[in-house]
This record gives sequence, C-alpha cells and structure tokens, in this order.
Amino acid sequence: MTTSQILTVRGLVDSFSEFKEFKNIDRATLMRVLEEVFRNMLKKRYGDDTNFDIIINTDQGDLEIYRNRLIVDDGEVEDENTQISITDARKIEPDYEIGEEAIDQVPMDFFGRRNILAARQTLMTKVMELEKDELFRKYSDRVGEITTGEVYQIWKKEIMVLDDEGNELILPKSEMIPADFYKKGETLKAIVHEVSMLNGSPKIILSRTSPVFLEKLMELEVPEILDGLITIKKIVREPGERAKIAVESYDDRIDPVGACVGMKGSRIHGIVRELRNENIDVINFTTNISLFVQRSLNPAKISSISINEDTKKANVFLAPDQVSLAIGKGGFNIRLASRLVGYDIEVYREDVEFDDSDIDLEEFADEIDGWIIDELKAIGLDTAKAVLDIPNEELVSRTELEEETVIEIKKILQAEFEK
Repeated sequence: MTTSQILTVRGLVDSFSEFKEFKNIDRATLMRVLEEVFRNMLKKRYGDDTNFDIIINTDQGDLEIYRNRLIVDDGEVEDENTQISITDARKIEPDYEIGEEAIDQVPMDFFGRRNILAARQTLMTKVMELEKDELFRKYSDRVGEITTGEVYQIWKKEIMVLDDEGNELILPKSEMIPADFYKKGETLKAIVHEVSMLNGSPKIILSRTSPVFLEKLMELEVPEILDGLITIKKIVREPGERAKIAVESYDDRIDPVGACVGMKGSRIHGIVRELRNENIDVINFTTNISLFVQRSLNPAKISSISINEDTKKANVFLAPDQVSLAIGKGGFNIRLASRLVGYDIEVYREDVEFDDSDIDLEEFADEIDGWIIDELKAIGLDTAKAVLDIPNEELVSRTELEEETVIEIKKILQAEFEK
C-alpha cells in the first residue's frame, strides 16, 4: 500500500472516530448508516456483500470487516468471493479443513484510494443529513416548551441563539417583546414556536410574544398549575404592555388567583420582569359571562351590563370616572378583556342616556372626520360633553390626535352648545 493510500485510510478511520461525538445521532442509527456505507463499498469491490460481517465499535471509533468463504479443494474454486482453496485457507489458519468456513479480515487498502475517499465523503454527507433530521425531530417534539440559549449573532430582523449543544435557533424581531434588547453572549429565554425544514436544514423559530410562553412561565413559578390543581383556561397578551390570564381550580380549598400571584406578588414578579414589566392580570374564570366581563375589565367598577349571546356583544355602563380605567392605557385593557371573554365589549358612560342636552359625536360627522370620531370613541368618549370634560393634555396622551386638532374639535363641539 502506497503512502497516499495509508493517509487516505487513516483519514477514513479518523473521520469514523469523530462520528461518535455527533450530538444528535443515537448509537443504533449511527451504526446502521456506517454499515450501509461500507456494504456499498463491498458490493462495488466484490459484487456481493452477503458473506461479509462488519463489526463497528462506536465507543472506540473502530471498524473491522470479515469475509466468510467456503473451503474447497485446490483447483475447485469457482467464485473467489465466496470460496477459498484449502491451501489458501491454511495460510489463514493451519487447522482449517475442506467444507469448513474460512474467516479472514479484509484490509482497507483492498478498496483502493479512490473508493476510500468516496466512502469518507459519503459518510460525512449521510451523518450530516441524519444530524439535521434528528435536530428537526428533537425540536418538533419540543414545540411549546421553554428553551434557553446564548445570543450569538444579532441582525436587524432577527437574533441567532445557540442552545447548550451549539444548535442554531432563530428569534425573529416579530417574536420579540418591544422592550427586548440583547447583547452577544447574553442568555435568552423563549418558547419553541415553530420548526420547519428550509433547503434541507431545520429552521427553529423561537418566540417571546406567544401566550404559550407566558403559560409555561406560569407553570414554572406556580407548582399548583404543573400539578393540575389550577387550570389556565385562557391567556391573552399585548406583549410588553399587558396580559390577562383566566385561571380555575376544582379544589375549593385553593384560591387560584392568590396562588398564581403569590405572597406579596412573589410568584408573579419574576414573570413580570422576564416579560419586560408586562402588567399581568390574573382573573378567576367563570362560565357566568356577565361576571366574567366584569372581572376582565378590572380595575374598573361596572355599574350595569347588557349581554347579547347571539351577537356575542356586551354593553357595559360605568360611572364617568371609571370609563378610562375600563379602556386602559392605549385601549389595552378593553381589547384584552374582549379577547379573553370572547365578546365584543362596548363601554358607555352611565349618565349619557339621562342627559337630554348632550349630543352624540356621530351627529358631528359632517364637521369632524370619521377617524377622529373613532379615536375618541375608542377611549370611551361617545358624546360632545364627554369630550369637553377631558383636559386637552389627557386627550392628546390617550389618542393619536395632535393638540391643535383637539383644540379645533372642542371649538366645534362648544359652538353647538352656544347656538
């Protein structure tokens, strides 16, 4: 065997020795692939591989190939692959007799330098494909679970995260909380959101905005949830702003809300910090829709409520000072309440129907643009007097309106009362 052949064989054995270190391939699969590759080599070299035994040691990274041949009398060999003469057999083992089976080890140099190089490349390709398939299967089974990784690369639209085995995970900007900010090397916690194959490689998408992320964080902090004593019925989120969680317990001895919040908020505080100070409302679930709507609009105090089950609509009436609480900053409270309950919740000032001198904002549609009226109604201001009662600064902060626009609107409304 030439020097180049020796180096090639050594490279093949070294490559095989590395395979036992692959992190996503189990032993049985590795052995199957290796045997398949070497059997293909044997078929090309000898035409048949049925009389060969391949012994693989994945712990040591060793392999041995043995050929079994029937011993026949000298001059009677018809197939050199399956038969061997008695003279040649006794060169392997002096005690062999005709009719027995001779076993000899096949040296690697029999395959030739070109075949060995091809085998090495085939091995690497197959193992890499297997590792990708195994990684895909592994994370497909982990969809909906929390994973922790290290920030490796930061791009404009996404972050690359490495798990503890060095696998690449992606956290898109769209799945990040608005206040999220990471530096390379920092530890990141997220949910496995989606796993797909892209150009033959697994693409693992993480999320920190999914309601499931909050659900899993709750399970980590509240043992009663993991034990099944408390059930999370539904979670709705405006990531980084506010979230509402409906919980229920079938054990009357357990206060589900108190258990989730913890003593002085001890259990919920860690989750709030993880979610960049996202306000979390934990609500006791009930099948009584009126009561559920009332609880979901907390901290606002409802005066009365009208439910239409056919249209899935709830009309809620509140005192003037409770309207802004029900709607919440940026309208998050009422939007989340509607999504949590599954009803379209409309908020009305309690005194509107009793004030005959007030005027509905819709009556100003010929003087005020429709989108402006919608902005005002979105924060619970349905009438002219309701708008006039709110200071300009508050209107500007609670809507998308400029101060000049607010002043002009109030002039139009005020003029109607002065006629």
